Amino acid sequence: MPDTDCLHCLGLLLCSFEVLTDFYVSQQFGCLLPIDLPGFYYDADKNRYFPLKSPIPGSSSASTSAHKPPPKSTKKQVKDGQHEIATKVVKMLHVRELSGNSIISNKKKVNFQEQYQNIQTSKPTIWKYKGTERTADAALEHVHASIQTPDGLVKSELLLTGGLNNKIFCSYEVGCVGEHTNARAHHMPDVVQHLNIENQTSLNPPKPLWNAMTVMPSYVSCIKIPRSYHLQTTDADSSASRAIATTLGIETTGGSVFSVDLSEPLEYVDGIRILGQKIHCISSISKSTIWTADCSLNGNQTVIGTDSGAALVHMESGRKSWIFRSKSDVLSLQFDCSGNIVLCGLRNGAILTVDTRQKPEDLRDRHLSKHQIPIPSLKTGQSSSGRNKKRENKWFEVQGNVHHTRTMFMPSSVSCLVALKLYDQYFLASSMDGTVRLYDHRMTQRGAVQMYEGNSNSHTRIQMGVDPSERFVMSGGEDFYLRVWRLKSGEMLYEDKFMNSVPSVVCWPRGDGGRSSFPGAWLGSREGLFYVDA
Repeated sequence: MPDTDCLHCLGLLLCSFEVLTDFYVSQQFGCLLPIDLPGFYYDADKNRYFPLKSPIPGSSSASTSAHKPPPKSTKKQVKDGQHEIATKVVKMLHVRELSGNSIISNKKKVNFQEQYQNIQTSKPTIWKYKGTERTADAALEHVHASIQTPDGLVKSELLLTGGLNNKIFCSYEVGCVGEHTNARAHHMPDVVQHLNIENQTSLNPPKPLWNAMTVMPSYVSCIKIPRSYHLQTTDADSSASRAIATTLGIETTGGSVFSVDLSEPLEYVDGIRILGQKIHCISSISKSTIWTADCSLNGNQTVIGTDSGAALVHMESGRKSWIFRSKSDVLSLQFDCSGNIVLCGLRNGAILTVDTRQKPEDLRDRHLSKHQIPIPSLKTGQSSSGRNKKRENKWFEVQGNVHHTRTMFMPSSVSCLVALKLYDQYFLASSMDGTVRLYDHRMTQRGAVQMYEGNSNSHTRIQMGVDPSERFVMSGGEDFYLRVWRLKSGEMLYEDKFMNSVPSVVCWPRGDGGRSSFPGAWLGSREGLFYVDA
């Protein structure tokens, strides 16, 4: 038989739990007095129930207190005690369920909030905009802008896009500003995938797009805005309220760097050339292809990646200076949070760390210091002694202020680099064999700190993206699939095919600040623009 004292203690614990629950419920429904429980009385001073036929804990005499009547309490004491317990219960629920790992899943404890976000992200609604084909498969960026309409100044959003199939720089106004004008080119979204069954009856479609185009000298290769850009920069820092666009270049002339001024309100007249008068050529690179670019924090400098190295372009003067030279194309690059270091991803798979701070006399090519960097490779061969799989030493030469000890290699050509903002020591790298990795600047020689499995690629430059809250990583694949991973854990949350082309560029709306668990993302492909909403 169970011990009587144990049963008595268990009964007290169960009663205490019921009391807490009753108090929480009574608080929610506005009750001011404690609930009467048979065989118990409520002590307002100690804020507890006690059994009538057992000694009150802490009393001096058990015999005199066994049948002690419940002490009198005022309504104010009862209300204060009730409010205190209800507050503790709510706080306990929040800490355990929202902030703590209190849910058991796959034989491990997980965070309730993260589980909800994962489920939500795994069931997105995807929209496709008709009539946007071949305009957004090379470059895609989201910006805020002020637009002057007949009804006054309107704050709106723009999608800046470029494609590899025409020489058109497109600006899509996201919203209804175009309805105030005689604009003809507008694009409406249609649902192509809807996995969130709970919201099927209350779909909230994204806004329509109003299109304007500008002809460029050659194909648009990259569009970027400064890291410090946000909604208020249009009224503050003019250098930070600009976008930059680069073109690949053609045989007779090289690529160029353009500035897109967003500091002044845009005139939207008849929907024509919304940015035509705001685009200015800053610099050109003779007989060089410009593959990629990135802006400094304040937007006063742009670094460009070419087929012969990387160069800094000063946006006010247009002056350029090479920061390093190489025979391997620079396909991707990123400023770090300090603005002094640039990560450069090369066609040969190397990721170089380049310091942009140079003395004036070192700006000319012949003064750039030379480095021979070993390329890790494994040669399989058969010798007379029967040995095989011996290491073969290969080298490639670079010129510039390169931290060669921090060089790392991807398995193939580096397709994309993404520096994180909230965790400024980390960056993502992807290569053309489908590899996606997370690195730590402080431990580059120890390899990746996280891997993201399942992506597919062989030769395409695919741009991946990270949401503003830096919880999710999104990338397309050559198998036409879109994939989403959890940034910290590497868990794949979504994998599906809803188009017949490569989702080659990704961007999230600016200005969200991480308030939403998964703010809607924009996708660009040869089939046009898509919107992913979880």
